[in-house]
Amino acid sequence: MGLGGAVGIATAMLTLAALTGIGSAAPGKAQAKPVSTSLPTIEGDPRVGNTLAAGNGLWANAPTSFMYEWERCDGAGKGCVPVAGSTSKTYKLGSNDVGNTLVVIVTALNADGATSANSKPSEVVAANAAPALKTRPTISGKVEVGEQLTASTGEWTNAPKQFSYQWLRCDANGANCVDVADATSKVYGVRSADREKTLRVSVRATNPAGSAESTSDRTQTVGVGGSGSATLGAAIAIADMALPNRLIVSGVRFEPSLIQSRSVPVIGRFRVTDLKGRPVAGALVYAIGVPANRVSLSGERATDADGWATFTYQVLPRMELRRGAVLVFFVRARKAGENVLAGVSTRRLVSVRVSPSPAA
Repeated sequence: MGLGGAVGIATAMLTLAALTGIGSAAPGKAQAKPVSTSLPTIEGDPRVGNTLAAGNGLWANAPTSFMYEWERCDGAGKGCVPVAGSTSKTYKLGSNDVGNTLVVIVTALNADGATSANSKPSEVVAANAAPALKTRPTISGKVEVGEQLTASTGEWTNAPKQFSYQWLRCDANGANCVDVADATSKVYGVRSADREKTLRVSVRATNPAGSAESTSDRTQTVGVGGSGSATLGAAIAIADMALPNRLIVSGVRFEPSLIQSRSVPVIGRFRVTDLKGRPVAGALVYAIGVPANRVSLSGERATDADGWATFTYQVLPRMELRRGAVLVFFVRARKAGENVLAGVSTRRLVSVRVSPSPAA
């Protein structure tokens, strides 16, 4: 067989090998779609009007592109549903997002496929407004010289980013308070100058939209080596009140402390405790001026978690603005469902002084 014939046979064998795969290289590598190695993130301040941005996270197998889908969840990051039309890397927060959290789902793609991973929920979205108080600050610890007291921030809406503190030294009734010098931290060491006084703490909550301030209730009177607690007793619910325990109207405050004009509303605050001095939450308080034609009327109010019920009164024309006069209030506290004159109910007369301004 000549050279030409041999070449022809070899060419034919190579062609057959190519068609059948005989003698070819090993098959190509298995598919390798993206694999998440670090979850996506959400960057930005979660406040109405601000824009959040998705961080892709980290991926193996070289993604070539990414897709995004934003979901709105409840405040605990559950019950998430897609936000219609929100498929870009950024998301602008609107009023519908207030009180909710956001999650972003990132899908990584390459030539071999696609894989999705979702971020952790964002912080709860706040309105673009200054903090607003939900629950007043409190103080815990022993009210004794040489001991330490600790302030809580209280509860606030609109996502405060920072808290500051100022401790106050007050008289035995919690009034006539003055700032304690250099007492601006969360923890306060009770000093000898505090003896026979009470203490409060003022907490200021701040976010990018502004700030607001609230002051705690007073402590017990500061003693030396005693066993007093910072609060006037742990709060109990009105449902747990039963004879022989009784309700007591133990605290009264008026703002302003003097009635000077009919144009300035009078804020009346009444605190209800039990026989052990514990504040009672949910007690129904009724407070009316005597006679009833001196200030506006107001219905019953339930006490809050600190035992306080707050009323706003307008001074009526029949109220005589005469120096030395007093405005008397009849205050009643009761448990819902019980006779107003029986059960654990209580009644008390209190008053606020009148001292008219020259222009009144």
